[in-house]
Amino acid sequence: MDLTTPLGDEVLSLQAGDRVTLSGIVYTARDEAHLEMMRHGIPFDPIGAAVYHCGPVIAGDRVIAAGPTTSARMNRLSDFLLDAGVRALIGKGGMDATVTEQLRGRGVYLAFTGGCAALAAARMELEDVYFPELGMAEAVWAIRLDRLPLVVGIDSHGRNLFAEVQARAVTAAGRS
Repeated sequence: MDLTTPLGDEVLSLQAGDRVTLSGIVYTARDEAHLEMMRHGIPFDPIGAAVYHCGPVIAGDRVIAAGPTTSARMNRLSDFLLDAGVRALIGKGGMDATVTEQLRGRGVYLAFTGGCAALAAARMELEDVYFPELGMAEAVWAIRLDRLPLVVGIDSHGRNLFAEVQARAVTAAGRS
């Protein structure tokens, strides 16, 4: 399925494991950016937005590399964004059961493969920056995507692929 931001109710029909492409504006945010937004407000319209857990490498007005950061670092920092209307979180490695519940009925977690920062950058165009004083990796960058390939890792129905794989691994380890 091809998705474009701002996202709406179409994300509610997605199932964990679905492959999608995403176009439109996304906003990068790592730990410090989340904390800054909690202190000073969200600098973009959060309704239907997608937040990419990423600290991109920017040179001039170009995105050079933009691989995902580990999303679990934002487990305790995501609720205010979802409450404000963000529809998608993007990153690698999944998120915990609390975020899975927070996404229920209102959004999805989309996974991008770690190690593919150049592939991601090839589908990106820089639009704007917020909180530049945080530095390149921690600032909130507005980036226009052109069909970035992603996988639904957590759907709005409570299914979490990462938790399922972990449960299977624990079960398999218990049998050996």
